[in-house]
Amino acid sequence: MADRLLETVSYTGSSTLIGNKFKGDGFYGMSDGLHTFEISLTGFIGKIKIQATLALDPNEQDWFDTDIGNGSQTMDTTGLIQSASKTTIEYTGAETSINAYNVTGNLVWVRAYIIDWTEGSIQSIKMNR
Repeated sequence: MADRLLETVSYTGSSTLIGNKFKGDGFYGMSDGLHTFEISLTGFIGKIKIQATLALDPNEQDWFDTDIGNGSQTMDTTGLIQSASKTTIEYTGAETSINAYNVTGNLVWVRAYIIDWTEGSIQSIKMNR
């Protein structure tokens, strides 16, 4: 089941956009905590974060940035495999793409948080849990 955290929205001069909250795995008591996000962009310049909270009835202070993984892995010199993750997806040039990212955690609510937005549009940000 896919939830749309954001529908098609174009840059209107405001550099910040906070999406609506959607129920995460923790809300339903699911134990795997895997959330997959599909982010579809056209000519987008800015930063995207996926925020979450563990509170049932959150206020603004309860939200935190999640570690966003893109499924890529690297191996260090000891042979240890590490997954690549970050808290912000940043595009400094006009980005047109559809990419998937994973967030793991027993998160009660999740939302999209867009900052430093200067151009382009977001076609959608969808979550599958």
